[in-house]
Amino acid sequence: MTSTTMKTPLRVYIWVLLGLGLLGAANGHLVYVALTSQPECVAHVRSGASAQDGMLSAAKSSCTPTRQP
Repeated sequence: MTSTTMKTPLRVYIWVLLGLGLLGAANGHLVYVALTSQPECVAHVRSGASAQDGMLSAAKSSCTPTRQP
């Protein structure tokens, strides 16, 4: 019996490693953004303020109001 061995070209391994590195970098970026962003502090109309058409107001804001110039 003869055994045949398949030789995988080095460039296939390089492309797989590059793909895994890109996937890891993208996931790392998503984790970074998730930990550093504050999605509960988006611009909105404060409670008690009159909202114009198409504007939403928060029932209970978790952000402190910012000073407006």
